[in-house]
Amino acid sequence: MKLPAIIFFLLCSLPSTPAHAQELTLPDCDSKPHAPLDAGGKAAVVLFFVSPFCPTTKSFMAEINQISGDHAEKARFFLIHSDPAVTPEVAFQHAEMSGVRMTVLLDTEQKLARHAGARVTPETVVFSPQGAVLYRGRVNDLYLGPTKRQRAATTRDLRDALEAVFAGRPVPEPQHEAQGCKISGIPQP
Repeated sequence: MKLPAIIFFLLCSLPSTPAHAQELTLPDCDSKPHAPLDAGGKAAVVLFFVSPFCPTTKSFMAEINQISGDHAEKARFFLIHSDPAVTPEVAFQHAEMSGVRMTVLLDTEQKLARHAGARVTPETVVFSPQGAVLYRGRVNDLYLGPTKRQRAATTRDLRDALEAVFAGRPVPEPQHEAQGCKISGIPQP
């Protein structure tokens, strides 16, 4: 029996979870598994790779929290700890002290960091619902080098990238080198 064209189209256009999103699961601080690449019907997935041991991360936490709060309706946000030394207790304490409201995940085997191409903390990677990297890099230009901090950021790199994604446009500058602490165990160029 052949389905009418309109029914076939409707069935094919139903939202589904891409295979890449189902393959990778990471635990949160309570060991509950999450699929960090599953957009959950939203326009994007935003991953913030951070470290409680990195002073540069601390400088960005207020802006990270603000961005995730401003865009929670349009994207899924995850805070990712890819340092094998970070325990669930340390990650929880860091989130609590930083006022984090998004899901915090532990990537102790560094599978997500390697998949996303993250090398430093803090670094942001934005994925499309289909799994394509739309943006990778810094939140803004607060740091111009590993120890070269400005008084205030003069760019809005991540915010500009998200605005383009939400408007259905290509990200004008899809990559900005992040400055911060190297993720231990991840090869550096």
